[in-house]
Amino acid sequence: MEWTRRALLASGSSHLFGRAKPKIRGCILWPVRATSRTVWLVVQLHTDSGISGLGEASDAFGFASTSAAQAREMEQALAAFANLVKGRSPLEIAAYREAAAPLARAGGLLAATAYSAIEQALWDLAGQTLGVPTHSLFGGAIRQRIPLYANINRATTDRSPAGFAASARQAVAEGYKALKAAPWDGYLRISASQGIDCTRAIREAVGPAIDVMVDAHSNFTVAESVRVARELEPARLRWYEEPVAPTRVAETVEIARQIRQPLAGGEFLFGVSGFLPLCQEKAVAIIMPDVKHCGGLLEMTHIAAMAGAHGVSVAPHNPSGPVATTASLHAIAGLGNCEILELQWGEVAWRGELLGPPERVTAGQMEIPQRPGFGISWNEKLASRYRL
Repeated sequence: MEWTRRALLASGSSHLFGRAKPKIRGCILWPVRATSRTVWLVVQLHTDSGISGLGEASDAFGFASTSAAQAREMEQALAAFANLVKGRSPLEIAAYREAAAPLARAGGLLAATAYSAIEQALWDLAGQTLGVPTHSLFGGAIRQRIPLYANINRATTDRSPAGFAASARQAVAEGYKALKAAPWDGYLRISASQGIDCTRAIREAVGPAIDVMVDAHSNFTVAESVRVARELEPARLRWYEEPVAPTRVAETVEIARQIRQPLAGGEFLFGVSGFLPLCQEKAVAIIMPDVKHCGGLLEMTHIAAMAGAHGVSVAPHNPSGPVATTASLHAIAGLGNCEILELQWGEVAWRGELLGPPERVTAGQMEIPQRPGFGISWNEKLASRYRL
């Protein structure tokens, strides 16, 4: 074991063998209001050595904006999971997963998201404690940067075909080679044909060389799903996302059998067991684990390995704030079957400044961080300005 100790010493981790070994002492939630539709819930785990780890717990309450009361609910849920790691080393992640995962499975989306946020923060702390970027703890990166697709949905306040087309043109002008919208949001108030018209307008606006995806947010029946897909064949979609809920596996299989577009889904599923039916049945071509909901970074790598064994690709769901985006980068840095990462585009100009160093997108790609842990710090001054 001497070589292991020397390696840790070389990484700047000599304090692990002394009395300064960090212990977790508390958890803080930062609810940050971005827009009327978006609140980012950022978690900080603090240690007695002065370092803190970051995680994100956004979107645990569905697609509507998170309220102050819901943020308090999340705070309570986080406290239950944070108590499981209080006083312990941030390197004891397996012990946390063993104790906390059954609670997450039993508690629904709120519990799964709280569990995942604490798991993210632990990996950030583990990397910092060992003096290495978090992705190196999963075997390292196989690339320097990750392609992104711009989710233009929340930034598009004009929900007409012209409004979607304008957002799409702007995203492409900024260098994105792929983009996604959910033009059937509010489906009870609009017709399926309106969403089809918006999708066609996006394709016409960006031309044939840009990948276009649409998310139906589980609004359709099987018959509607098939009809919409067939009408959208000229739009040449890269994928057609969740026309029905991903838990409706038999229905998803039936849709896949009748349409030409690849299906994608799984954004709110938890754990390998949650994604296994979709992969076993070849219901979708692409699964979409979300680091905020699926169980965190390690679970995402397990889900991706299982998907790969079934010939299914991975494109993580991430209509999220900058912390979840960074956590996702570390989780997928070494995944060979990961196609692309979602980025919530265009909501607020100051989004990138919430982190240090600031979040940066270049030519539709984001670099894998190389500093210890997630390689980011939280801008408390800016976050305080927009605190819910």
